[in-house]
Amino acid sequence: MRECAKECYLARKACENDECRLYIEFEEDHNCTLIAVKKNGPMTLQEIGYRHNLSTVRIKQIVDATLIKLKKTFLKENTI
Repeated sequence: MRECAKECYLARKACENDECRLYIEFEEDHNCTLIAVKKNGPMTLQEIGYRHNLSTVRIKQIVDATLIKLKKTFLKENTI
């Protein structure tokens, strides 16, 4: 876990660094994606959408696009 996330987690306070790429506007998880994962473990698409103010369908689209990119990268690295 990143140092800033550790500090917020141990202090039990919400992170104020909205410039961080792991920042989410969700105070229950101290505004941090890393803390959300640590507290909740694996989450459903609905739970992720709730935290990011996105629909379940949109989250699914993002996941699918990410998996396609990862597959392309994996295939590219293994053919070289």
